[in-house]
Amino acid sequence: MNIPENLRYAASHEWILVEGDTGTVGITDHAQAELTDIVFAEPPAIGKTVKAGEVAAVVESVKAASDSYSPVTGEVIERNEAIEADPTLLNTDPFGQGWIYKIRLSDPAELAALNDAAGYRAQIGG
Repeated sequence: MNIPENLRYAASHEWILVEGDTGTVGITDHAQAELTDIVFAEPPAIGKTVKAGEVAAVVESVKAASDSYSPVTGEVIERNEAIEADPTLLNTDPFGQGWIYKIRLSDPAELAALNDAAGYRAQIGG
């Protein structure tokens, strides 16, 4: 299971890569494997404000519909339209082209509540 060391992880299986006051958010390799074949993805609207732990996006697979929660509070500044056209990017490249949205962090201190790679590995039993 791929768990990049440079990311922070929410208990709900989202990852965030922080650069300055901006975070790129997606679902983890573990999450996409549990969902199996993803057939639909709806990133949040640009300008939407989301709170940490709040539903930000919807991902549907042949198995189930699943909400994706924001790991931090902030304003959505970009959405990945490529995953709307090709939701399988969430399966094939969850840490790369399969990112879901970018967010401007309101409170960078919230990152301390997220797992590092070792903590996330322990959470999923990897």
